[in-house]
Amino acid sequence: MRKRIRKHARIARYVIYKETLIDFKDHFWTFIGSFAGIGLIGLLNQNAFTQSDNLFLIGSFGASSVLIYGIVNSPLAQPRNLVGGHVICALVGVTVHYIIPNEIWLSSAFAVSLSIVMMQITKTLHPPGGATALIANIGSAKVTSLGYFYVLSPVLSGVLILLLVALIVNNMTSHRSYPKNKNWYKIWQRRYR
Repeated sequence: MRKRIRKHARIARYVIYKETLIDFKDHFWTFIGSFAGIGLIGLLNQNAFTQSDNLFLIGSFGASSVLIYGIVNSPLAQPRNLVGGHVICALVGVTVHYIIPNEIWLSSAFAVSLSIVMMQITKTLHPPGGATALIANIGSAKVTSLGYFYVLSPVLSGVLILLLVALIVNNMTSHRSYPKNKNWYKIWQRRYR
């Protein structure tokens, strides 16, 4: 019995070791990309919003950075999902805030839930988008007073910065390639190849 347990433990350690073994180059480029992307967004928004609003926004974009710089080939990290997910969620969040302005718990729950469904319908599922919808409802008076301008800045401008940095950094080496589908921008075609 002990031999069997030891054998299974050895196999499990080997599998876990192999699954977590990542090349140092990946760590380096992940750091460079996320540092540049979040740094540029923070620099752009440092005078526009309060410190707490910046923390919320950077939190949402930080989660996106994990996907687009750390898990480059994930379907959730592709440009369509990154841009579409955040923009759709921002639109939903602002709209829900206008419909239910005084009940934060209700508007927050409704905005996040509706955002997830809208991302599923449009095939732009990007988990950090839920935080983008939530921020439109729980942000300070400065954020909530932006209305639909919230969609343009900071959301769309921030997402475009992250995307541009991801396109540059993730394609600088031969072992990383982003996006997975090189025809992602051809929205006029029905099929992605």
